[in-house]
Amino acid sequence: MPETVPLLTMGYLQEIEAKGREANPFFVLMGIDVVSFGGGEAVLSMEVRPEMHNGAGWLQGGIYTSLADEAMALALTTLLAGGEHIATISETTQYFKGVREGTVKATARVVRKGHAVAFVEGEIAGADGTLLARTAASFAVMRERS
Repeated sequence: MPETVPLLTMGYLQEIEAKGREANPFFVLMGIDVVSFGGGEAVLSMEVRPEMHNGAGWLQGGIYTSLADEAMALALTTLLAGGEHIATISETTQYFKGVREGTVKATARVVRKGHAVAFVEGEIAGADGTLLARTAASFAVMRERS
């Protein structure tokens, strides 16, 4: 029988504040650290590991996108009203440069949050600040029904 997961007793942002990466199972899996978040912005960092490489020995492109998606979602979450939730609608990533090792950092900012859709941008940079990828996404903003 599957284990029952207890309901969260605090909000996601409070859990991130209290537990860091432990608040998000994907952060744990990928080794993502929360650097900062608030006011429609977020910064995450991650150490590149060999098991994240593609067949050519570079950080696999989907990992750039996943890291950016998490940073953008966290940035947007800082602007949500009570009862609002989000889901990614679309996301486009432009890749500029590959990496094989070191730390990569995702920086995200909300461009516009409407009642039903939000637009967010993210960038992935290497440890030396070199721009590696740029991502733009739209998110559905949904409200709980009473």
